[in-house]
Amino acid sequence: MMTNNGINRLLGIMARLRDPEKGCNWDRQQTFATIAPYTVEEAYEVSDAIARNDMNSLKDECGDLLFQVVFYAQMAKEAGLFDMDDIANAISNKLERRHPHIFLDDNASIPAEQTKRLWEDQKVQERKEKGHESVLDDVPHALPPMMRAKKLQARAARIGFDWPSALPIFDKVQEELAELRAEVEKGAPHARLEDELGDVLFVLSNLSRHLQVDTDSALRSTSAKFERRFRFVEKKALEAGKSLETMPMTEMDALWDEAKKQGF
Repeated sequence: MMTNNGINRLLGIMARLRDPEKGCNWDRQQTFATIAPYTVEEAYEVSDAIARNDMNSLKDECGDLLFQVVFYAQMAKEAGLFDMDDIANAISNKLERRHPHIFLDDNASIPAEQTKRLWEDQKVQERKEKGHESVLDDVPHALPPMMRAKKLQARAARIGFDWPSALPIFDKVQEELAELRAEVEKGAPHARLEDELGDVLFVLSNLSRHLQVDTDSALRSTSAKFERRFRFVEKKALEAGKSLETMPMTEMDALWDEAKKQGF
């Protein structure tokens, strides 16, 4: 169970690691910019532990992710910017603002959709206070591309710039695929192919949003399926004394179909 003693111990360890005289050379040399990639990596490892339903690993990975926050807090404290208490208070203030029906209204009970609207309205107000001119202003550029595409689309949808449902998007997918194929057939330069493929991926992201299917989860699942089936093909080829490098594609396709039939 997490306690203040546990947090204070971790903060003390971090301060010791960053000590100018007795600290760790590596930790002392780090900056916000050099730590940022590790934070992204740790977040993915948390996600991976959840996907594997490995709760022991999840505990460890959450600790690694928490350490990233503590690292930022220590560096900021050294620079006189903010500390761990400021971080905790900032998120506490935000959560209270975005849940007025919980913290400002006793015994409040409102539908989930209205709760979501209150949350969104509060975020809009916060953006105005920060001087944002566009609903897209604070969508982080460092997000994974597909995630950022979906966030941009969701933001635009809040003001009505959206498809009415998923079905019309299928036609748009076909349109974008046709444009990409046309560029490929005429031998277009790489920049044009990248632009057209980007359009395909962007509209597929929009489709996934309407279907309420997470693109990363869907692709992760399909990659795992591909891996299982390909390993089956490799195994069968090895058992037959054949090399995949020289095996005709027709034979590999037949093994692939067999893998599908067997549920791989």
